[in-house]
Amino acid sequence: MRIYQTVAVLGGGSFGTALAQLVANQGQDVRLWMRNAESVASINRDHHNPRYLSDFELSERITATSDLKEAVADVDWIILAAPSQGVRSLLESMKPFIPEVPMVLGAKGIENATLMTMDEVVCDVLGESWGERTLALSGPSFAKEIMENDPTAVVLACVNEDLAEEIAQLLFSETFRAYTTTDIVGVEMGGALKNVIALAAGGVVGLGWGYNTRATLITRGLAEITRFAVAKGGNPLTLSGLSGMGDLVLTCTGGLSRNRAVGQALGEGRTLDEALAEVKQVAEGVQTARSAYELAQRLKVDAPITEAVYRVLYEDIPVMNAVRGLVRRHPGSELEYGD
Repeated sequence: MRIYQTVAVLGGGSFGTALAQLVANQGQDVRLWMRNAESVASINRDHHNPRYLSDFELSERITATSDLKEAVADVDWIILAAPSQGVRSLLESMKPFIPEVPMVLGAKGIENATLMTMDEVVCDVLGESWGERTLALSGPSFAKEIMENDPTAVVLACVNEDLAEEIAQLLFSETFRAYTTTDIVGVEMGGALKNVIALAAGGVVGLGWGYNTRATLITRGLAEITRFAVAKGGNPLTLSGLSGMGDLVLTCTGGLSRNRAVGQALGEGRTLDEALAEVKQVAEGVQTARSAYELAQRLKVDAPITEAVYRVLYEDIPVMNAVRGLVRRHPGSELEYGD
């Protein structure tokens, strides 16, 4: 096993900050890269991120920087926790100097322009050889609860199973555990699409409908995500685990879910701009809904919830009309995931 001592965490939002704190507490030296110079100065001076999770004191092992080259210089591994639609530009910026080390993807989404998942974007920008050292991290993991040391479990996916186990050991603590899998396709699809389903679940809450409806939506949402994963070559059983059912339940029901909050605001009658202004952070499902809708058409996947969310967001269909359209669909067999 190689020696891991220093990690670059790229992205100083809530999740990036929480992962930086997690690995710092495990004895890693952390370089936390973010664009905002004032936040960098605040972290280095006061050990607090002034914009995200500001109530928590950060480890002295965390050093912030806005210099990307400095952030990744001579590190042993990388955690990329930037918004998904900015991953390509970030990778292109550091392509001339990025070290050939393992990279853990905390970003979850499907790129709008190419319909690629984040691991596919990595290989597209940096080369196919990066597939062997790229890992996808997903699962029910609100950043605030990681910071509070609430017991949390996630899954790490990599085609290189030995590498996944190495990185899982780096993340392991008394309150945090990472399981491993080689099914990076299933993990990526679960992590991306649960945000779209969460928008729909929030819409149901905003309409004032009850637990029957929400539970139905979550369950059928899981079936929909599974169809996507199978169409791309993933294992349907992966979606019954942490990156599927686990993350989906959390995101659709948890009070800290940004996507659920946006959906609820839409269900209560706010516009998309108003809903996003209320949340004040990136809700990945809004952008992913567009790419997921287009991907469903490309893969010929039956994705009625994704389509309904897309039409609410981008065709101004009232939430009530979209949900009613789902209810009126002709019933079919429950367990149909592909050919």
